Amino acid sequence: MYTVLRRRSLRRPASILLVVCLVLFLAHFRDGVLDAQHSTRIAFRLAAGRRTVTETATVWATRTVTRSALPIPTNEKPKAKASWLTKEAKKKEPLLGQHIYHPNGLLYVDPSGGHPIPELITRAEAQWARKLASASTSLRQAAAEYTRRYARLPPKGFDLWWGYAMANNIQLPDEYDQIDRDLGPFYGVDPVDLRRVQREWEAHADSYTIGKDVGEALAMLNFTLPADERVRFELASGGFQLIGLLSEVEGVLPPFRAVFSPHDNPNLVLDYQLRQQALDAAKAGTYIDPTHPPPPTHGWLAACPPLARAQLDALPPPPKTFIHNHLPAIDPCQHPAHLRAHGAYIAHGHGPSPHRALIPQFSYSVTPLHSDIRLAMPLNWVSDDLPQEGRPPPLGLSWAQRTDARLQWRGSNTGIWHAADGRWKEAHRVGRAFPFADRSRGRLDTNVVGAKEKRPVGTPRTVPRARLLPALLDVAFAGAAPLNCEPSQCAVLGKMFEWRRAHDLQTAARYKYVLDVDGNGWSSRFKRLMNSGSLIFKASTYPEWFTDRLAPWVHYVPIQNSYTDLLDTLLFFRAHDERGARIAAAGREWSRRFWREEDLVAYNFRLFLEYARVMSTDRAAMSFVMWKDEREDEVRELALRARWETKSVEAEEED
Repeated sequence: MYTVLRRRSLRRPASILLVVCLVLFLAHFRDGVLDAQHSTRIAFRLAAGRRTVTETATVWATRTVTRSALPIPTNEKPKAKASWLTKEAKKKEPLLGQHIYHPNGLLYVDPSGGHPIPELITRAEAQWARKLASASTSLRQAAAEYTRRYARLPPKGFDLWWGYAMANNIQLPDEYDQIDRDLGPFYGVDPVDLRRVQREWEAHADSYTIGKDVGEALAMLNFTLPADERVRFELASGGFQLIGLLSEVEGVLPPFRAVFSPHDNPNLVLDYQLRQQALDAAKAGTYIDPTHPPPPTHGWLAACPPLARAQLDALPPPPKTFIHNHLPAIDPCQHPAHLRAHGAYIAHGHGPSPHRALIPQFSYSVTPLHSDIRLAMPLNWVSDDLPQEGRPPPLGLSWAQRTDARLQWRGSNTGIWHAADGRWKEAHRVGRAFPFADRSRGRLDTNVVGAKEKRPVGTPRTVPRARLLPALLDVAFAGAAPLNCEPSQCAVLGKMFEWRRAHDLQTAARYKYVLDVDGNGWSSRFKRLMNSGSLIFKASTYPEWFTDRLAPWVHYVPIQNSYTDLLDTLLFFRAHDERGARIAAAGREWSRRFWREEDLVAYNFRLFLEYARVMSTDRAAMSFVMWKDEREDEVRELALRARWETKSVEAEEED
């Protein structure tokens, strides 16, 4: 460079070239500075509400920005944003809050969350799918799963039971937790003491005893029923039905004696402290001392843990809840309001005193506050019922052909004795479900949440029931007059409610939604309703034998005993008809596959294998031990299955 500048002939052209480069550089720099200043001015104008920028963009990696320094006149509509931005904006849904799934079985609604029912359905379907997928498919798997769940070997005859289950296509062969909940405490009682208590209890008034001796058939061995032959036969009819149900498997049942209560309701109030002592002893492999039971207690609260909500002065739940787990949701220990809302509890006031010993008695229905042993009773069981597919209307109606979208119920005013000094107006039929049908109460308001999905559900809105009920419900007591009442109270009931004609199957087939509630005991119509193809709304305080084998929000709609969620749930399904149709169809299919006569047999078969062991003085000898060589599994399982398949063929040939 120095050599070039020394030469005079080259100095002028070099100077000109340098000046040109400098001018070009400054021009470029000025554009950048002004562009930055321009952008800053635009930003301030936007902040002041003056729209000066429009954007166009491509979907790919580059983006072209077109700026305008002039504000858009206020009398002109702004140009639409690019299509890709509009689509992105549509995708952005409002952030929704999270509902709370409480261990007490209730979902607490967050008003900023979406409608809870779609979430409940999705969650329940996933849980049901996992349960189906995890079911044991071999005897070895089932035996291992049994030991994992209950920390003991399966009962003797478990292999025979498995063969029956597989030959009859029994679904969910592991889901028999209810049997362990009922019989588990008895493992903490010396079988000698247990057998003594059982024999003494056979003399208990209004009971009958079913069992078998070695080499004998199943039979009614004893009874203490009324002298009136008609009444005696009616009370014992459930026992004879059970004997007939188990005729196919009675030959492989071990000897046992079982005392039954013939009434709709249980009568053995649970003593929580005694039950817990027995469970602790069973876990430790010891026995409780029957001569030193826990301190005496009284009333329903005796059945609850010391820190249960029923024992405490707890705050009420949020204003809107739904059931997500039906079993804990019906437990009065967690929901003490049930003690003031169901005839099974109201009829006994504060509750009777528990017995001072664990008594092995079987009952048709059992509440969470009783220690009776429940069965899979065949009472009012039907193989299938009308309406059904393949029949002409109005019996074989499809979901689309069911023209009445009101919630239907017809029945009698059972559930409690209606006495002048009684609290029947608070019971679950008259006091809870059927204020909906009460014409004497004038204006009644109810809280209803919105039915939109993917939007905040909001706080409950208060609407007059008179505006909703005629269009939503067809709920009424049926018959010419009330029953279960003193004459004076029958007159009161007759004035309180409109008594309508009962619905036959043809009429009931037109309804999409049907309500199922408890009566004097459990609802024995539930099987028939599940067969019907309607969507069943169920409220109950009785866990049943199939509770672990049935999924709320998949096969039926669970409703609280307070009925505070009834109208909300009904409104949702009326707004989302396809969801109701899906659950109704799944419920009918479940009834056909999971509640057959063979399923009743399988439950009771396994129950009495367990019961015979817990009553045996040699419980170890009454246990099943899986053979060690896995190579024998396939051949042995085929033989176990063939035993029952052959027996079924022989029975069909005899018929």
